[in-house]
Amino acid sequence: MAEALRDDAGGILGLVRLLSEHGEAVQADLRETYGIRLSDLFARDAQGRALLTWRELGGYVRQLPPRARTRLAMGETDGLWGLQEHLQALTIDELRVGNWQRANEGVKPSKQTKPPRPMTRPGQSRGRDKNSPERVAKRKAALERAAERRRALGRGEIA
Repeated sequence: MAEALRDDAGGILGLVRLLSEHGEAVQADLRETYGIRLSDLFARDAQGRALLTWRELGGYVRQLPPRARTRLAMGETDGLWGLQEHLQALTIDELRVGNWQRANEGVKPSKQTKPPRPMTRPGQSRGRDKNSPERVAKRKAALERAAERRRALGRGEIA
């Protein structure tokens, strides 16, 4: 999340962009985590001082807990699971491996079923990403080769 506040538009501009994209999540997190309102950014006390400064807001947002709505809205999944969830997934993985071992006991290696795959954890993808830059480039190159082949067929260069 810190990168979202520090890339090309850092500081106040980064916060404004974050609020425009995920304002409701930020508002809920500020209220739940720190007991402050986002509207305090524009409110003044009796002496005319801001109740919440942009600097304070940036600090609060950067220090949100891993399971905060804002982090989830921005696509961060690292904090989605806690220790309990990871231990439970590990237990399930081990049980599946044990069941696989018992089911394949005494069976020739060539006839054994494939070992079970571990449960997908947050932040991990199952297999390859269909829209990864490498796959998109390979797909584009294949389409270009196919189009060139069709053109060559049309010109009679290949049969």
